[in-house]
Amino acid sequence: MSSSTSEGEILTIKQVADYLKVTERTIYRLAAAKKIPAFKVGGTWRFSRADIDRWIRQQAMQTPEGDEK
Repeated sequence: MSSSTSEGEILTIKQVADYLKVTERTIYRLAAAKKIPAFKVGGTWRFSRADIDRWIRQQAMQTPEGDEK
């Protein structure tokens, strides 16, 4: 498997927070509220990088142009 392939990569809350440039607390809240694709393994949140990338694209499409919030 190529190291440049991240399709099947599984991320932790810390890794997703770093990737999205937000706090770990923000990612935990989004996951608990089912607002970001996530799943639990042994009681800890995990995230598929492919799902996060799709979620980012969906968020970008849903944000109206000119909405700075």
